[in-house]
Amino acid sequence: MPGRSSWRGEYKRLVEGTAVVETQEICEHNHQVLHVSFSHKGDMFATSSKDGHIIVWTSSHPAQIKYYKDMKIHSWKYTQFSQFNSSDTLLLVSGVHFGTYNSTSGEIAVFDLERDFELQCRVLNKPYDIFGTWYNDQYLLSGDLHWLAHLVSRSVIWLNKANQETRSEHDAILVCLYKFYNRNASSVRTILVSNCLAPDTPSAPTEVRERAKERRVEKEVPEKGNPPSHRDLGVLQAPVPKEEEDKGYPTVSQPPTYTNPITYTNDYRKAETEPAEGGGGGGGGVLDAACVEMAEGRTEGAGVPRSTEEVTQDWEEDHEPAPPMSLAEDCDKFLIFTTGSKTYSPHQIGFKRIKKFTIPTVLEVGPCLRERIQQREHQRELRELGLYQDPNWLDFDSVAERFDHIDHLIDLNGHIIGMGLSPDHRYLYVNSRPWQANCVVESPLSPPRIAEGIDLHVIDLTNLTEVGTMLRSHKAYTPNDECFFIFLDVSHQYVASGAEDKHGYIWERHYGVCLSRLPHKDVVNAVAFNPRDPEMLITVSDDHTIKIWRSRRRARALGIDPNEAGRTAKELRVKHPKPPPPPPEETSFSL
Repeated sequence: MPGRSSWRGEYKRLVEGTAVVETQEICEHNHQVLHVSFSHKGDMFATSSKDGHIIVWTSSHPAQIKYYKDMKIHSWKYTQFSQFNSSDTLLLVSGVHFGTYNSTSGEIAVFDLERDFELQCRVLNKPYDIFGTWYNDQYLLSGDLHWLAHLVSRSVIWLNKANQETRSEHDAILVCLYKFYNRNASSVRTILVSNCLAPDTPSAPTEVRERAKERRVEKEVPEKGNPPSHRDLGVLQAPVPKEEEDKGYPTVSQPPTYTNPITYTNDYRKAETEPAEGGGGGGGGVLDAACVEMAEGRTEGAGVPRSTEEVTQDWEEDHEPAPPMSLAEDCDKFLIFTTGSKTYSPHQIGFKRIKKFTIPTVLEVGPCLRERIQQREHQRELRELGLYQDPNWLDFDSVAERFDHIDHLIDLNGHIIGMGLSPDHRYLYVNSRPWQANCVVESPLSPPRIAEGIDLHVIDLTNLTEVGTMLRSHKAYTPNDECFFIFLDVSHQYVASGAEDKHGYIWERHYGVCLSRLPHKDVVNAVAFNPRDPEMLITVSDDHTIKIWRSRRRARALGIDPNEAGRTAKELRVKHPKPPPPPPEETSFSL
């Protein structure tokens, strides 16, 4: 690894500094646990579950409940996602509404962590798998979906204030940020916001034209995980022929192989050796001063106290770069989301640069009720005279000016089930279940069959190119119509992800090797590193449990024996065969 001078120190880091020791198992939830997230200071984490509860825990050992809320009192079916704001004063919680089986309605709630978990606001979120995200410390993004014509819809991204204004009805709390055109039953989902590290270059005209051309072109049963929101489309998975079923995909009974490394391009390796500014580890000179200040703004952390003897035995991996970058106020940002163009299945990653703008604080005075009624009557009269025509939503060129264009698209040709940012906001890691090679999408409502392996893709956000890939990195078995989210997380030196084979996985970012498998009794839905102590990792599962993993040395500091039976996860070390002994030397005897 660049900057390392001792292979022995690296070996110690991988053996002693990787979170492989189970230090606590929590069984507080009574249903599948879908998501886990850490506060930026690392002193709290939150878990979401199908039991309808959101629980905030302390990161100390043992972890204890700090706050909890049963969201079923707000007509929520379950909680599915959470995220702390940059100052760790507010918690965004996303959930799914009660309703019919094919309902896609969701909601976002914001809680104040400094006022005894007081509810600040509730925001509509449709479809629910937009999830929602923080735009800055006091504003969040949500979504809405409007059907315009057959298989054509409009996704709206809203900027919401995190608390409801009560002083005046003229205070703005909601701003429409973008409107995107969706075709073939697709929609915007899984939104993220990152600091924009890419240079500000306008989109090439050919790219815009290609984008416009592309746009032309009941009984509820128990489910695993958090499925995508395609229920309102009434899609049915086509039966898979036996010959296709046996072709090119490993079966459940086949022994899995998880030693595939992350394969990086030369550009990624070159970026690793560049001097990192702002503590980003690979950001080069792209990061501007405002973002650097934000990245260096938080210096407090919550970790396991260490003795003087341990400090003297620390190795190089302790000198981590700066803490995870927060969203800067004075930088452009990237809106990152999943979408599609061939089918409803999210197979593309969209990027939209959010230019710096002043968030309005006062509502614009619009037409009064009398004026609105007059406008409606005038439109009705024109329609009766044949002088007013409704927009032809099926013809994108004729309505393109009503929508915002997407700056860049990356098509992964597979079902995207999870995304995570590196701490420096330079790299985007993506879990995707690929389609069969050279497949043809015959119908938007019948996407191609997806593989049982999950591919891991690495995208450089400075130039929006793929710089790393790991094929069939971990396992998933569910078909298209039951496919659910598998969340991953990235620290400065490690990548972790859940999987459907009842394990969580940890990879080393630089070497790309899989280090360990973290066992559960059912699907592992999400993982999260402590941002202030990457030697602490949490996994959550459909087996209703939360498992806290720490490194060997962290476990010993807590008085836990890593060698205790069943305590340490299975480590995946490549065993090289011993070389054959050299042939004996011939000895000559003289008479």
